Amino acid sequence: MLSKIPVDIKSVSEEDIDKEIIRAAIVAEIDAINLYEQMANLTKNTYVKDVLMDVAKEEKTHIGEFQALLLQFDPQYKKEVEAGARDAEEVLSK
Repeated sequence: MLSKIPVDIKSVSEEDIDKEIIRAAIVAEIDAINLYEQMANLTKNTYVKDVLMDVAKEEKTHIGEFQALLLQFDPQYKKEVEAGARDAEEVLSK
């Protein structure tokens, strides 16, 4: 993604705008995690690696914050996340 909102915000209805913004924020955080972890795996400098991994960890916290918001703003999303969790639990219990 790298600093570009993946949706044309102007074409999104007013009732959906916050959900789209939150989704874009989640995508940005995932991109950041991937970037920081990839860079951490490239460096041989322990200090640089530790800082990059710490920052990646913080981005994961941000995803949790945005996820909590999205679960409040999008009831269908909440329902599907819960269904997916049940499906995953079923697979893992086999």
